[in-house]
Amino acid sequence: MSPENDRIELCRNNWSRDGAQDAEKNKLKPWRVKSWVIPEASAEFVCQMEEVLDVYQRPFDQKRPIVCLDEARRQLVSETHLGFTDKNGVDHVDYEYKREGVVEIFMVAQPLAGQRQVVVTQSHNSIEWAKVVGRIVEEWYTDADRITLVQDNLSAHRKAALYEVFEPKRARTILQKIDFVYTPKHGSWLNVAEIELSILTRQGLTHRVASQAEFDQQVQAWVSQRNDKLAKVDWQFTAEDARIKLKRLYPSTIES
Repeated sequence: MSPENDRIELCRNNWSRDGAQDAEKNKLKPWRVKSWVIPEASAEFVCQMEEVLDVYQRPFDQKRPIVCLDEARRQLVSETHLGFTDKNGVDHVDYEYKREGVVEIFMVAQPLAGQRQVVVTQSHNSIEWAKVVGRIVEEWYTDADRITLVQDNLSAHRKAALYEVFEPKRARTILQKIDFVYTPKHGSWLNVAEIELSILTRQGLTHRVASQAEFDQQVQAWVSQRNDKLAKVDWQFTAEDARIKLKRLYPSTIES
């Protein structure tokens, strides 16, 4: 082989080796991958989606409020070493921490009124859900004639659970004031309460909290501040928009 061919072969080998290394590096970049639950095209999904979207198009009516409910779990952690604040006002915390258990957050939001309520509990089950539903009817919306409650279709969201918490007449009275509307599977983005939970995480839970009492105090301070501002959610996405922008989710139809 000539010297020129040797150089060409060497370049090829180097390119092949370096190219393989680069390809391998590109496989190991988890920060460039975003997790997303992609719904499958189905009549069931779009039917529930459009039902929720139609609800959000209703005008504000205090006698018939639209209320959204969602839950989230948060870890309680305590510091193992004391942190400090530097001269620029920046807080510094040690990367080590101690797990102190978890709490459940129930977010109840009324988008058009700019009001929300948050309940912090130790567990997330049908009993705790039923207690929150009872508070929606009997404490927060006592003047409402009818309440539309938007939530996901979790197994814990059992109407029968109200009969396990309240005596029958009271349970029936609560349920008779609520119209349940469910977001579709893989459609949690349709729940305004989930948006409020995201805002709470960014604005109201800015440092490590070790106890449920402290956690609840921090959450309620955020609730009061946001309610005082009447921070509303102006939902603009409609069923008509969905039929265009999310056309791929709609199943093929049989024309008569």
